[in-house]
Amino acid sequence: MNVLFEEDGAFRAGTVLADNVASLQIELASGKRSKVKAANVLLRFAAPAPGELLERAETEAGRIEVDFLWEVCGEDEFGFEELAAEYHGAKPDTVQTAAVLLRLHSAPMYFHRKGRGRFRKAPPEILQAALAGLEKKRLQAAAIERMVEELKSSRLPPEFAPLLAQLTYKPDRNRSETKALEAACGDTGKSAARLLFDCGALASTHDYHLGRFLFEFFPDSKGGTGFGEFAAPLEAAGLPLAQVRAFSVDDAHTTEIDDAFSVTAKPDGGWHIGIHIAAPGLGFAPDSDLGRIARERLSTVYMPGRKITMLPEDVVEHFTLAAGHDVAAISLYLDVAGDYRLLGHETRMERVPIVANLRHHDIEPVFNEATLAAGLPDFPYRDELKLLWEFAQVLEAGRGKPSDNGSRKDYNFTVDWDADSGIAAEPGRGVVSIGERARGSPLDTLVAELMIVANATWGAMLRDAGIPALYRVQTAGKVRMSTVAAPHEGLGVDCYAWSSSPLRRYCDLLNQWQLIALLQEQAPPFPPKSADLLAAMRDFELTYAAYAEFQRGMERYWCLRWLLQQDAHEAPAHVLREALVRLDAVPLVLRVPSLPELPRGARVQLSIEGIDLLEAEVRPRYLDLAPELASNSGSDAAFAADEGEEVAE
Repeated sequence: MNVLFEEDGAFRAGTVLADNVASLQIELASGKRSKVKAANVLLRFAAPAPGELLERAETEAGRIEVDFLWEVCGEDEFGFEELAAEYHGAKPDTVQTAAVLLRLHSAPMYFHRKGRGRFRKAPPEILQAALAGLEKKRLQAAAIERMVEELKSSRLPPEFAPLLAQLTYKPDRNRSETKALEAACGDTGKSAARLLFDCGALASTHDYHLGRFLFEFFPDSKGGTGFGEFAAPLEAAGLPLAQVRAFSVDDAHTTEIDDAFSVTAKPDGGWHIGIHIAAPGLGFAPDSDLGRIARERLSTVYMPGRKITMLPEDVVEHFTLAAGHDVAAISLYLDVAGDYRLLGHETRMERVPIVANLRHHDIEPVFNEATLAAGLPDFPYRDELKLLWEFAQVLEAGRGKPSDNGSRKDYNFTVDWDADSGIAAEPGRGVVSIGERARGSPLDTLVAELMIVANATWGAMLRDAGIPALYRVQTAGKVRMSTVAAPHEGLGVDCYAWSSSPLRRYCDLLNQWQLIALLQEQAPPFPPKSADLLAAMRDFELTYAAYAEFQRGMERYWCLRWLLQQDAHEAPAHVLREALVRLDAVPLVLRVPSLPELPRGARVQLSIEGIDLLEAEVRPRYLDLAPELASNSGSDAAFAADEGEEVAE
């Protein structure tokens, strides 16, 4: 006797060696013996042989039309032997019966299992839905296959166009387009970005990197980088006109001019030194349209060649301390003796006449350490700048901390978008120039110290009045934001509340609103233990760090483009540590696996063997050690990260 039985979801046939009623000992065609429960036996037969039965039944089942089988069966539950008899119109043989069983089992959409060997036909509506789903899957599979071939042939499938940003930066793996992209990447060995770039989906490598940032922080669903409709700022009425001639000191590209200075001689000797900060907080409140815009953006975003301002440009233009205008400002006046002792201070809200916007590139050639030592030539605001620098040195000495490290360098990135890049890997517009200037110049010291005294003074005023603010705190070398005034050890001050850049940072703008409330003797918009204040602090710190990381990433990208512009195949560099080096010409840090063990500061020559702008990667190789070793003296400071640096913005 032979039996057909079900085991682990599959059908098997074998010869009965022993029948113990509840179970059977079965020998399969392979010779393997198995114990089978009697309940799992579906069919007992004498012929054909077990191995032949399944082979013939599978062939016969392939000839049975499942649609017809579904039509002929009744609505009630049935056994496969019953349907086999009805289907064949006579007593079916073993092969025919087994074939019907196999066909029923292979069509679960048509026949729902109700037990071993028992089925029930699927209701028509359920069957139609299942068939529609099957057809949809078939069409999706065909579409995926087509899209894969198009991508591999460097053609962008039409379905990709409306989904490009999502596919590039945050693909949904449930979508057919994503499955096609992943399959094409697997077949070609290319990254998704490279595959899309080769298909012409990405306008440029620059747009790819910028687009990733915009997708996360300025999505189209929130209006992108636009500002939408907003109520215009109010004019601050009744502000007195300051009797000063104020001037600002910034680089050539600064349009959000937050700070300016003035020097007024006192009749009895000494001076009133004015630190004037733009006052957008007088023009709109936290719950206004512009207040909500600033709260959402939290900071201006900087990158080489462009920026995304925190406030609309016409609002920035309204409040910026531009020359030739009387601008609303909050002024800190320092009462300074003839020997530069600080005698006292006063804070006023007023309109300040701005008479000049001085620029670094104009002033530094005539106002620097060398010209100060040799005697300054004649130039506008010479005397005021010299006095402010001398006062700044006294402030710096009083803090016991340097305001900046002169061994470090600043790099200025300028992009000419009208010039042809001339780079095969990045055709189109955009030529970058990277200039450097040493930090710690007299201008840097002057601006930094005056900003420190303003931020520390106003922070202390808010602290003493019991009005909460957002402070920068540094203890044990770690810098963090806090709503509680605490020392900033790196700057040597008791407290430090960013307040000097309200056009560019929400933290400063919020502190300005709190300061205005103090000066006007009104309740602050953010009272003690304010949940909104805590949320703003958390969001600002995270967002500001993310914006800074993006800026560093874009500067790296433009450094790579600069190397391509220069057609640089070799580059000198300094060793930072282990396999890390920094190029001499541009602020680009590279990992060089082939670098031998060398002391920090050693000068080396590298070979540039490949640059990928899309991945923002470069393949450097160590060539040789420069003839001389750079002195280690001061190199740690030159290459140290500027953790905790808070000055002058």
